[in-house]
Amino acid sequence: MLPVDRPRRPMPLSRRQLLQLTAAGAAGGGLSWLGLGRAPSAAAPNRSPDLRLGLISDLNSSYGSTTYIPQVSQGLRQLLALQPQLLVCAGDMVAGQKRGLSAGQLDAMWESFARTVLAPVRRAGVPFLPAVGNHDGSPGFTADREAARRFWQPRRQGLGLRFVDPADFPFHYSALQNEVFWLVWDASSSRVPTEQLNWARRQLASPAARQARLRLVVGHLPLAGISQGRDRPGEVLDQASAIQELLEAGGVQAYISGHQHAWFPARRGGLDLIQLGALGSGPRRLLQGSIPPQQTFSTLEVNWQNNALLETTYAVATGRPVAWNRLPAQLSGRSGSLSRNVQERSIRR
Repeated sequence: MLPVDRPRRPMPLSRRQLLQLTAAGAAGGGLSWLGLGRAPSAAAPNRSPDLRLGLISDLNSSYGSTTYIPQVSQGLRQLLALQPQLLVCAGDMVAGQKRGLSAGQLDAMWESFARTVLAPVRRAGVPFLPAVGNHDGSPGFTADREAARRFWQPRRQGLGLRFVDPADFPFHYSALQNEVFWLVWDASSSRVPTEQLNWARRQLASPAARQARLRLVVGHLPLAGISQGRDRPGEVLDQASAIQELLEAGGVQAYISGHQHAWFPARRGGLDLIQLGALGSGPRRLLQGSIPPQQTFSTLEVNWQNNALLETTYAVATGRPVAWNRLPAQLSGRSGSLSRNVQERSIRR
């Protein structure tokens, strides 16, 4: 049996940490993100879950860009102030997938990501679990994939992850973290390779997965289209029904994805679909409803005693949670109807 991390409760900020965060907030345009000003805040809730997971996706700017819009750092500060025990990124960390980018340009994009995103996360002592997006290493973009390997493989041991199977990190791998089994596969295009689906099936049947208290899968493209302009072939996973059957048979609680640049928490069959909004450029509108495009990040809180999950998404502009009841009860798209999930739900056993 593999050793298992015991969940730790978030620790209160030390005076030194508070001063550091205050300085960072002031540099970013005020203290409202810490809850010290008059503006709404994303300060940590009073109650402490057994485990708080931070979820982000789609950080990149325009093709080839080596900079990030200010909302990326702003949202990251807000999320780190909530003291997650793990930060998960569902892809599109850099702005590749453009023909003609040199190895030097690709490496410069990844170094900018390291400075802007990865370094602050690791300085905070938070492990980082990445999934590759289409702009990070899409199939057919060999130089992009080689650059992703050059960046991630030397950093693998410094991410704070407890790998079960490193496989072809960062494109697909598994980890056991805080009693959660994580499976990451290469959904940087609409087709997860058959050999990876077979690998996933074996991983989900393994003792490490079966002994975990929760099983989560991460990939960039989702199982269903939810945003305007993205509900079309090539923007969602092929063979979605077969993939969902695989995940349900493996006892997976949720599939966490990005790419659609809009947030919609759904439930289809026995599977939660946690579809993350964009932290970076180009947020989109949902297929239906009145919520405007906005940069967001999410948290997933685990309460082992009550066998419960709580999903919350925050608007970076305000630092406050997006009201759950503002979401449409259903979305109607190319693959049919998708029902909104409940915010607090039971862990699947």
